[in-house]
Amino acid sequence: MKLLIHWIVSAVALLVVVKLVPGISTSSLTTLLVAAVVLGLLNAIVRPVLLVLTLPATIITLGLFVFVLDAIVLWLAGALVPGFTVDGFLPALLGSIVFSIVMMITSWIGKDRED
Repeated sequence: MKLLIHWIVSAVALLVVVKLVPGISTSSLTTLLVAAVVLGLLNAIVRPVLLVLTLPATIITLGLFVFVLDAIVLWLAGALVPGFTVDGFLPALLGSIVFSIVMMITSWIGKDRED
């Protein structure tokens, strides 16, 4: 049940990104849902490897390089999912920041509901 809720929240956060960030678009709701799944899989498989490989850069930038890694993962999801487009690195970077903010807000809301 938690996995389904997390998937829906991720899809809603991705929808917010599509609506707010120029350069990121989707062709349909189904494509958005597939992109949310692919983004989740990439975050589970590729992102940890990238975090380990770029640990010195992450430490030097006091963690801000993680946004660059998130942008790379979002850009990769745009390349893998037909109909979900990310037009470049800057939209991917802005999209990763917006996605992180929306997920953080929903995490706070969810934490309040659990208590």
